[in-house]
Amino acid sequence: MMKRWLKRTLIGVFGASVLFGGLAACSHRGHHQNWQSMSEEDAAKMRARMIDRVSSRLDLDEAQKAKLGVVADQLRAGRKALHGDTDPRADVQSLVAGNTFDRAKAKQLIDQKTSTIQAKSPELITALGDFYDSLKPEQQQKVREFMQRGRHGWGS
Repeated sequence: MMKRWLKRTLIGVFGASVLFGGLAACSHRGHHQNWQSMSEEDAAKMRARMIDRVSSRLDLDEAQKAKLGVVADQLRAGRKALHGDTDPRADVQSLVAGNTFDRAKAKQLIDQKTSTIQAKSPELITALGDFYDSLKPEQQQKVREFMQRGRHGWGS
């Protein structure tokens, strides 16, 4: 039963990341800095642009915008927790720094990331559910259409 819950959670978190990562990406074309390395001020500006962009596409009311803001905040908090203060690229590079692949360290990294996802996912799932459930049927349809278009979403 736990494995089924974990699988659904991971799929949900991945889907949410793709959806809102895509929304964030299309809201700031040409801006290559990522959320982990941004200052709080830059992250707040990006959050506002993303909310404005999604709001204009879905014609959100103020309550829906507030729920979308909670989703953005949960995504940022989850990403910060997942990446921590380390450089993910450096973490992976450290696995192959020696003559053999560091399997124990790889397992430790995976276990750490998995436990972080398990700890943070309930809040994100709640925020996503609250936002999506607050949408009118025609707004929900637009979200489904966006997801079907894949990477390009509303940006193309």
